[in-house]
Amino acid sequence: MDKKLPSLIDPGHQQEARSSARESWRVFEIMAEFVEATERLAAIRPAVSFFGSARVEPDSPYYTLTEVIARKLSDAGFTVVSGGGPGVMEAANKGAYFGKSPSVGLNIQLPHEQHANRYQDISQTFRHFFARKVMFVKCASAYVIMPGGFGTMDELMEVLTLLQTNKIRRIPVILVGRAFWQGLLEWFRQTLVAEGMIDAEDLGLVQLLDDPDQVVEAIFCHYETRCFVPTPKEQEILLNL
Repeated sequence: MDKKLPSLIDPGHQQEARSSARESWRVFEIMAEFVEATERLAAIRPAVSFFGSARVEPDSPYYTLTEVIARKLSDAGFTVVSGGGPGVMEAANKGAYFGKSPSVGLNIQLPHEQHANRYQDISQTFRHFFARKVMFVKCASAYVIMPGGFGTMDELMEVLTLLQTNKIRRIPVILVGRAFWQGLLEWFRQTLVAEGMIDAEDLGLVQLLDDPDQVVEAIFCHYETRCFVPTPKEQEILLNL
């Protein structure tokens, strides 16, 4: 019985081959993205990564509060890193831009193009969300989480997971805005802890603050007995993110 082998000129076979080749080359694009970002951002430590809503307008109290916190951290010697877009990201970059330390934007290419704000000393654009998220973590000596939506929640849960599983060194994770975040923390306590989904000690991974000076103080307090620069062991852990 004759059996026909797939034709090398079969349209479906050709399409599959092109798709496979494209996926293979995409790996090199991702590698190049990591290499470029690592080289450009290597010297910005110590840094604080800011997260929050892109929908916040300049006249919002959240915008003003973010700008004040970022300016204080910049003047205290911290590079400020944001997502580079509008809203809270712009406020963070703006505060740092007029401060003493660099303002960094890790921008992302989106189907509906994100507009990079103009308050960036260093601007690095990513095609892939996961590469961008890795750089946020690798750069950060602390996280400041302002009110935000799904993207902000994603970044918060990402860093909490990494801390909980010891995939990164312990860094301050500060939620700013008691009225905004209190309900989520209560749900953590009343549901996640109560049902054994997390340990009660995991709630200590975050701090809830409102005052800009308290945010700066909390970060310095964390590093009173440790160095801002990761130890060789901690650097090795970061390499395995």
